[in-house]
Amino acid sequence: MKKVVQSAAEALAKVGLNDGATVLVGGFGLCGIPENLILALRELGVKNLTVVSNNAGIDDFGLGLLLQTRQIRKMVSSYVGENKLFERQYLDGELEVEFVPQGTLAERIRAGGAGIGGFYTPTGYGTPVAEGKETREIDGKMYVLEKPITGELALVKAHIGDTHGNLLYRKTARNFNQPIATAGKITIAEVEQLVPVGDLDPDQIHTPSIFVNYLLKGAHYEKRIEQRTTR
Repeated sequence: MKKVVQSAAEALAKVGLNDGATVLVGGFGLCGIPENLILALRELGVKNLTVVSNNAGIDDFGLGLLLQTRQIRKMVSSYVGENKLFERQYLDGELEVEFVPQGTLAERIRAGGAGIGGFYTPTGYGTPVAEGKETREIDGKMYVLEKPITGELALVKAHIGDTHGNLLYRKTARNFNQPIATAGKITIAEVEQLVPVGDLDPDQIHTPSIFVNYLLKGAHYEKRIEQRTTR
C-alpha cells in the first residue's frame, strides 16, 4: 500500500471524514501538534467533531483554529487553561467538555489502541471524575473503572518517518502522539523529515508502520511557544 501523500488535504480526502466523527489529535501543549493536518481539517469544514487531545491549543493556533470555526462539539482533554475561546464557548454552553486526569487520558488512549476493554485506577475516586462510573475495592483500596478511547481518525506528528510509515518522535512530542497513533481506525502522520525505508534504526522506532495508513512531509511548522518566560 502506498502511504505517502503530497498534502494533508489529500490524506483527509482519502479518509472521507464525516460530521460527528471522533478525532484523536497528538501533541503536548503546542509541542508535537500536527499543524498541517489541523489546518486541512479546518479547510475540510467537517463539524460536530469530538476531539480527543491533551490540550485544546491556544486562541489562534492548534486546535484553537477549529474552535474559531465552531467545528468542535466536544473536547476530551486534561488541560485547557491557555485558551480563552475555549473557556467562553464552554461557559456559553456551546462546547461540551470531558475532563480526564492526564495519566488516565494517556492510559485510556493506550488501552483503546491495545484492544483492552477497560482498567481500574485509583485516580479520581471520590471526585466528580468518578461520577456515574463503576468503582471497586481491590486489596482495601478503591478504584474507578475507566473505559478505552478510540476514534475514526488519529492525527499525529513525528520528527522523522520513513516511506513505510515507521515513526520517530522527538522528546516531549512522544507523550501523546505515540498512543494516539494506535487508537484510530485510520491514522495519518505528518513528519518533519521523510526518509527511505532502512534509514531508521529499528531499535529507535516509536510507532511501527502497521499503525500508519497515510503520511506526508509537513510543509511548514511555526513551533509556537505556549508560555515564554524571560527575566
